[in-house]
Amino acid sequence: MNDTPVRAAGCVLWRRSPVTGDLEICLVHRPKYDDWSHPKGKLKRGEDAVTAALREVAEETGYPAGLGGELSTAHYFANGRPKEVRYWSAEAEEGHFTPNHEVDRILWLRPAEARQRLTQPRDAELVDELLASLHNTQ
Repeated sequence: MNDTPVRAAGCVLWRRSPVTGDLEICLVHRPKYDDWSHPKGKLKRGEDAVTAALREVAEETGYPAGLGGELSTAHYFANGRPKEVRYWSAEAEEGHFTPNHEVDRILWLRPAEARQRLTQPRDAELVDELLASLHNTQ
């Protein structure tokens, strides 16, 4: 058994609605797992977590992002191995989603809707952290 953690990184991606100005959070749907989550992925060899988080957001959503503050790190088991995912808040910049083999859909949802749609409860807690961090910077 390999107990070396798989290292990954991602972001809670947000924007202001172009229609209402309300806060929206981007969720990605991964057909392989049929789940809704925040954009994230494994670090490439020699890659730091910040670079990986921003790369994964752009690859999975089509939106480059401006990095915000670091949020909690998730620790769980995936495929029998420990996994560690570092998260940051990130504000979406201008972009366009194109479905791919990893992510076939994205949704921009208000925070309460995002919390309900997320598959894993630990991901919903990151929404609360994002809201608290944005509230503290205003």
